Amino acid sequence: MGLFRAIYSSRPFGFDAGMLNGILMDARRANLRDDITGALICRADIYLQWLEGPEAQVGNTLARISRDDRHVEVTLHVAEPATERVFAHWAMLHDPAATWIWSRDEVAAHAVERATAQEVTAFFTQLRTASNAPDPE
Repeated sequence: MGLFRAIYSSRPFGFDAGMLNGILMDARRANLRDDITGALICRADIYLQWLEGPEAQVGNTLARISRDDRHVEVTLHVAEPATERVFAHWAMLHDPAATWIWSRDEVAAHAVERATAQEVTAFFTQLRTASNAPDPE
C-alpha cells in the first residue's frame, strides 16, 4: 500500500490545554501504532492537521477524527498520494504558536472554507522548515 497525505481542518469544541494534551497523547499513541506521521497547528479557534502514512490508516484516522466530539466542522483540504514523508521524525509535531496561518478574524470570516490545497500545504511547508529537523530520508 502506498504512502498517502491528508490535510484537514476542524473547529475545536471546548478547547483548553487539558483537551489539547489529550488529543496529542491519543494522536501520538495511535499514529505510532498505525505508522502515521504528521503535524498539528492549533489554536482555540482552529485545528489544522497534516497526516501521512499508509492510505488505509490515514483514512481510518480521518474517520476517527470525524467522529470525535472534540472536533467540529471537519473539512478535508488535501487527500493525495505522496512520494515521501514530510514529517517523518514526528508521530505528531505540535505547533502551538501557529503564527503563519490565518488570523482569528480571517478564520471568523471563513478563510478556512475558501482555502486552497496549496495554501494549507504552504503552512506546513513553513512549519517543516522552522522545525530544524533533518530532511526526510
